[in-house]
Amino acid sequence: MNPFTTATLAWQTAFVFTLRSLQLWTEPAAAQARLTSYALEKQKAFAAGAMAAGNAVLAGAAAPAVIEAALAPAHRRVRANARRLMRG
Repeated sequence: MNPFTTATLAWQTAFVFTLRSLQLWTEPAAAQARLTSYALEKQKAFAAGAMAAGNAVLAGAAAPAVIEAALAPAHRRVRANARRLMRG
């Protein structure tokens, strides 16, 4: 994973976290359902990353490729969340 991709992921993660935190603060009645949804989303991304990393290891990929495969599902999810939050 190149440094630009890593920096973009870090920035988008902080952006999504900040905006979602503000939404939870402004709409406390819906907070519990949203927090549950966010937790499930993270579990799905983690499981998909673990499977992708396992498949990469079984295919004989080098360590950087395994790391990239493990992070890809989370990166896609964070990027999609950032896009959705920017639209409003």
